[in-house]
Amino acid sequence: MTKFKLSMLTLALAAAGSGSMAYAQSTEQAKADEQIEVISVTGYRGSLQKAQAIKMSENSIVEVLSAEDIGKLPDTSVAESLARLPGLAGERRNGRTSGLSVRGFNENYVGTSLNGRELLGMGDNRGVEYDLYPSEIVSTALVYKTPDASLMAQGIGGTVDLQTVKPLSAERIIAFNGSYEKNDQESGNPDFDNNGHRLSFNYIDKFLDDKLGVALVVATLETPRQEQQFRGWGYAGVNLGLNDEGELQNPRRATDEVDVPAGTVILGGHDSFTRSAMLERDSVALVLEYAVNDQLKATFDALYIDFNEQDARRGLEEGGAEWGTGAYTITGVDNGLVTSGYYDGFYSVVRNDVREQDAELKTFGLNLEYQINDNWVGELDISSGKVTKSITDIESYSGVGRANTPNRPITARSWEMTSNGAFYSAHPTIAPVDLTDPSLIRLAGPQAWGGSLAPIQQFRGVPGFGPDTAQDGFVNNPEFEETLDSVRLQANGYVEWGIFNELELGVVYKERSKTKINNGAFLTANTWPNDGAIPNVLGVADLSFIGINGVLAYDSLGLYRSGFYTETDAALLENGRFGDTYTIDEKLTTLYGKLDISTEIGSVMVTGNVGVQIINSKQDGTGFETSTGADFFTDITNVSGSADYTDVLPSLNLSFEVADRQYVRTGLSKVMSRPRMDDMRPNSQISFQFNDNNILSAEPTNSAWTANSGNTELKPLEADQFDLSYENYFHDNGFFAASFFFKDLKNWHRNVTVITDFSPYYIEGFHQSSDDTGNLPPATQLGRFDIRQDGLTGFVRGYEFQASVPFDIIHEALDGFGIVASATFMDGKLDDGGRVPGLSEEIYTLTAYYEYKGFEFRISGTKRDEFQTEERGLSLSLTPVNRKGSELWDAQIGYDFSESGIDALDGLRVTLQAQNLTDEKDVSTNGDDTRQVVTYQSFGRNFMLGLNYKF
Repeated sequence: MTKFKLSMLTLALAAAGSGSMAYAQSTEQAKADEQIEVISVTGYRGSLQKAQAIKMSENSIVEVLSAEDIGKLPDTSVAESLARLPGLAGERRNGRTSGLSVRGFNENYVGTSLNGRELLGMGDNRGVEYDLYPSEIVSTALVYKTPDASLMAQGIGGTVDLQTVKPLSAERIIAFNGSYEKNDQESGNPDFDNNGHRLSFNYIDKFLDDKLGVALVVATLETPRQEQQFRGWGYAGVNLGLNDEGELQNPRRATDEVDVPAGTVILGGHDSFTRSAMLERDSVALVLEYAVNDQLKATFDALYIDFNEQDARRGLEEGGAEWGTGAYTITGVDNGLVTSGYYDGFYSVVRNDVREQDAELKTFGLNLEYQINDNWVGELDISSGKVTKSITDIESYSGVGRANTPNRPITARSWEMTSNGAFYSAHPTIAPVDLTDPSLIRLAGPQAWGGSLAPIQQFRGVPGFGPDTAQDGFVNNPEFEETLDSVRLQANGYVEWGIFNELELGVVYKERSKTKINNGAFLTANTWPNDGAIPNVLGVADLSFIGINGVLAYDSLGLYRSGFYTETDAALLENGRFGDTYTIDEKLTTLYGKLDISTEIGSVMVTGNVGVQIINSKQDGTGFETSTGADFFTDITNVSGSADYTDVLPSLNLSFEVADRQYVRTGLSKVMSRPRMDDMRPNSQISFQFNDNNILSAEPTNSAWTANSGNTELKPLEADQFDLSYENYFHDNGFFAASFFFKDLKNWHRNVTVITDFSPYYIEGFHQSSDDTGNLPPATQLGRFDIRQDGLTGFVRGYEFQASVPFDIIHEALDGFGIVASATFMDGKLDDGGRVPGLSEEIYTLTAYYEYKGFEFRISGTKRDEFQTEERGLSLSLTPVNRKGSELWDAQIGYDFSESGIDALDGLRVTLQAQNLTDEKDVSTNGDDTRQVVTYQSFGRNFMLGLNYKF
C-alpha cells in the first residue's frame, strides 16, 4: 500500500490549490490529511511547506517556488524569487533582476512554459525575461532539473514551468494588492522621478454548483530605475616617444618626479552617463475551468501583457590620453597603470540618448480533458501566442559647435583612477568649459563623425552632406514579431505491466515563427551646415559621481519624432541592416511515450518513469546576402535555407525511498536546446575594409575582405546528462539535500573561419586607397569568412547543497525562526576554450526569517561569481561580455492583521521591502587587473511599501 503515498500527497496539494492532479486511495487518508494540515500554514513558512511537499512528491529532481498567498510571491518579481532557488542565479540588467541561469546555462538554454505550454519571451531570442511576467499570476513555479518525456519545453539547463491557480481547486478569494515604490538614488535626469507603484486585483470564485471556476488577475505597475555609469573605452599603452638612444622626445608624457616604465597603460577615454528609466506594464490573466459533466472538463486560460519602458541616458563621450589627444601629462603611476594625470583638450560630445521599448504579448490555451473509462483519460490542448516588440533608440550629439567650426573652446581635465573608474577635476592651468551653459552648447556633432555619409554623395549620386560634419545622431529601430501555435493530443491511464503502473502517450505539433527587421538611420539636424541652440532644454543631467557637474538635458526622442532631424537610411552604408533582417520558421512534430514505475526492491520503495521523445524538426530561414564592395555600394540579394531532421531524446528518472521521507533520486537523459534564432538566419554579410593596411596585405586573414554568416541548418545543442540526489525531509517544514550533475555537451555551436575567394565582389578602381595604389586591386582577393556551425563539445558539472531548517527543532522558544540556504559549485568549459554563457563557479543563497502571530521579517542574500553574458553593442546587437560577480541583499518586514484580533482589519497585510540593501555595484574590468575599470554601474536601493487586502 505504500506505493500510493505520493499520489495522496499530490491530492493534498490539489486541495491546497497548487493545481496538481492525482488519484486517491482511502487507505492513505491519514497521510493526506496530515499533508493538508501542513499546507494550511500561511505566509512565508506556508510557501516553504507547499514547495517542500511538491518537491518531495516529484520523481524528477526539481526545485519549487510557491506563492505565499494569492498574488504574492516571496519577492517582488518572478525572476528574483526564482534566483533564490538552488542551482539558479539571477542576472541584473539595468538594475533589475531579469535574466536567469539554471545549472550554469542562461535563459537562452532554459525551456520556459506556462501551465505546461512553451512560453514566448519578449527578448531578441528564445530566452524569457522573467521580470516582465507579472508575479501576481503565478501560483507555483517548478524548475525541472531532470526531464521526463512528457515535458515539451526542454532546455539543456532545465525547464521552468510557471503555473497559474486552478479555480476549481481553490477557495473563493477577492484580493487587492498595492504598493508604493521609491529608489533612494535621486533621478539624475530632470524629466524622470524615482517613484513608482504597483496595483493588482485577484478574483477567484466558483459557480453552477462548483462546476464553473473563474480566476482573474488584473495588474499594473510603474517601476523606476536610476543608474550612474562610468564606461572606460579601454587602456592604451603609453607612447613615450623615445628616440633611438632611449631619450624622451615628448616631455609632456611625464614629469621629472614620475617614472613611466615601458608597458605602462593609460585610460584612453570614456563615455559616462546618468540613466533614468520608467517601466510600465499592464497585464490581464484569466482562467476558466468548467466541469461539463463527470467525464469532460474544459479549461481556458489567457494572458495579455502590454509593456513599455522609457530610458534616458545623458552624459559625455570624451577621448583621453592616446585615443583622444597626445597632449597629456602623467602625474602618477602604480605598477604599470597611470593612476593620475591631466590632458589639455578634447571637444566633448554631450550625449542625450533616449530609448523606448514597446512590447505586447497575447497567449491563450484551451484544454479538454475527457475521462474515457475508470482507468484512462484523454486530453486535447490547443494554444496560440504572439509577441510584437519595437525599440526606438536615439543617439543625439551636441557640444560647443559643429565639427570644424573655428574658435571653439576645448575641454581640458585632470583625472585620477579610483575603484569606480576615473574621477575628473579641473585642469591645473586651463579654465573649465561649462557644458551646462545653454548659450554655449549647440545642437550639432562636435566631432567629425559624418565621414561615413560622404560616399553616398560621392559614389552614388545621392544628394547628401559634406564630409565629416553631418552626423548629429543616429537612430536604431529594430522590430520583432514572433508567433507560437501548438496542438497536443495525449492519453494516459493505468496499466499492469510488471514494474510499470501508468502509461502516457501523446503527439505534439508546434509552429513557431520569428521576424526581425533591423532599421536604422543617420541623423542630421535641420540646421546643417550650421548649428543652432537647443530648442527644448529640460535642465541639467547630473554627472557629479565622476566629478563633472553635468550636461544639458533635452528631449531627443521628441525632436526626432517632430521631424527635426533629416534621416539617411543606414542600410545604404551598413550591410548589417539587411544582414540582420530575417524570418525563421519552425515546425516541430513530437511523438512521446512515458511509463511510470512503481515497485519495491526489498523494503525500498522505487518510483520513477522511463520514456522517449521523437522530434521531427523542419526549419526554414529567409533573409539577405549583403555585400559592401570596393565601390562602397551595398548589394542586396534574397537568400534562404532549410533543414529537416529527427532527434531522439530518451529519459529515465528513479526515486528510491531508502528510509522514511528520505530519497535517493537519479536520472539519465538526453537533453537539448533549440538553436538561437539569430544564429539560424541564412544571412551573410560581406565587407571591404577601406584601410591601407588591409588593402596592401597579402595575408588572407588580414586582407581587405571579411564576411560572416548565420546557418539555418544548425541542429539543436545537445547534452547527455546524469543526475544524482539525496533528499532528507526531516520535518514538515525542513529538509536538506545534496545533488551532483554532469552534462556532456555534444553539439554546441561555434564560429568557424574559412578562407574564401571574394573576387566576384570586387569592382576595379574603387577602393580608394590613400596613397598612389588607389587604382590597383588589393594584394589578395582572399579573406576570412566566419560561419556558425555545429559540432563543438564540452562539459558542465556541479554540486548543489541546500537546507531548510526551522529553529523550533532546536527549542520551542525559537518557533517562527528559520533559515533557507544553498550553495552551488560548478565547473565546465567548451573544448575550444570558450565559456558557457551564464556559468558561475560558485553561487550562494541565504534567507533568514521570523514569523510569529502575524509579524514577519526576513533578509535574503544571493552571491554569484563572474560569468559570461551579453550586452547591446553597435546597432543594438548582442555581444558577449564577461561580468564580475555580485552580492545582493534584500529584506522584508510585515504584519498580517488577521492575527491581531481586530475584526475591522481582518484580511489586511502590510509589508515594507528593501532591495539591494548594500547598493551593490556592477563592475567589469580589463582582464584580471581590477584597477582597469571598464564599466562601473550603481543603481541605488529600492524600497516598496505594500498593502494586501483579501476577503
